[in-house]
Amino acid sequence: MIPSLKARRAAVIVSGLAATSLLAAGCSAGDDAAAEDTIVVSTFPFGVEEFQEAVIDPFTEETGIEVEVETGSNADRLSQLQAAGGDSGIDVMLISDYYAALGQETDLFQEVDAAQVPSLDQVADFALEDGYLGPAYSYQLNGTLYSTEALSADEAAEWDLYGDAAHAGELALPDISVTAGQLMISGVGETYGDGPYDIDTALTTLGEWAPGILQFYSSSTEVTNLLTQGEIVAADSLSGFATDLVASGEPFAWTPPATGRYMATNRAMIPAGAPNVDGAHQFINYLLSAEAQTSSAELVGDLPVNPEATVPDTISAVVGDIAADPVAAGYSTLDPAELVPTRTEWVDRFAREVTAG
Repeated sequence: MIPSLKARRAAVIVSGLAATSLLAAGCSAGDDAAAEDTIVVSTFPFGVEEFQEAVIDPFTEETGIEVEVETGSNADRLSQLQAAGGDSGIDVMLISDYYAALGQETDLFQEVDAAQVPSLDQVADFALEDGYLGPAYSYQLNGTLYSTEALSADEAAEWDLYGDAAHAGELALPDISVTAGQLMISGVGETYGDGPYDIDTALTTLGEWAPGILQFYSSSTEVTNLLTQGEIVAADSLSGFATDLVASGEPFAWTPPATGRYMATNRAMIPAGAPNVDGAHQFINYLLSAEAQTSSAELVGDLPVNPEATVPDTISAVVGDIAADPVAAGYSTLDPAELVPTRTEWVDRFAREVTAG
């Protein structure tokens, strides 16, 4: 389990040099074999060309390992992994934290071996949470995307905005089915109740706000279209939704909430039965390096978990200094042990108590 990954992180400082030396020796002893090696990486269906340029091509150039890419939604890819019964042919799955935890419940993933991933020594502590078998390689911040012509940053940062009658019909919130949905629920639960898992308070509050909410959205396209078309003035959203809007110079900005700040992570997981476990570890090691993290931030827009990575101006323009240390800025991750067992119940309740009206 990840506790051992985290505990062994310190040992990687010493063993990493030896492991790297052995790796180099192995490559020089069998360059032909390495060049013919292949791994299959399963990832998200968006930004694939950018990810190829930022991470995959440089990884192949450095290691000689070719990468075949498969894409799909979190839910579809996890279902396919389960249906394959340990014979999926996938070596690395890049997947959001909730689905990673869900897969672990049915033994779909194996533990990442810290001794084979020296780059783990470089990443932030939150990327090595105890609840996961694989590390985070990027993260997403929840907050409010808003029109600067209609609201100030201070107004947009307050959760009370979503219950403000002055803006009824001009606001959007995420459905619980999307990543921002759970982060929103936890932010509301913490702000108005006993904490991030106070579902009763969160749903009661959201139900009271619902009549003034124009739409509970289920995609980034929906929320950005609503904003640019002038149908809403603000929406709870992930910071990444704001990057292109802010870069375009349009009158939009993103701000973290004043309270109840939560983030989600994307994890690098190795499926049970992966045919090339060694290649999988090499890929994850490269993915977490400062070089790959910098390129991924620049080309894909991923927030880096390696503090040595350079954060591009396009991201800094949205989140400011938060990208340097989200935990210091008040952001927390959620405990999968609290979310996985309750997910079905919470989704059903959200539909009945919040969006049904």
